[in-house]
Amino acid sequence: MPVSKKRKKNHREVHADTDITPSWVDEIPLSPSWWAPVFVTLLCLGLLVMVVYYMSGAQYPIPGIGHWNMAVGMGLMLIGFAMTLRWR
Repeated sequence: MPVSKKRKKNHREVHADTDITPSWVDEIPLSPSWWAPVFVTLLCLGLLVMVVYYMSGAQYPIPGIGHWNMAVGMGLMLIGFAMTLRWR
């Protein structure tokens, strides 16, 4: 049975005189640990408001404001989506 060939190791050598330039993303700070749970909660809460609005025949989740319940749900989802754009 033939013996398989051994692979050559491809090592990159970094010399001390090589200048490594920092990337532009290195200066952007990471998001706080509460950021992701808040935007996920806002997205889910906005979706829940919209579902309850449609299922209740435009009476709930906030009775008395009528079709403005749509604006509340869309506003929550819009804020959550805007937070996803700033997440790092």
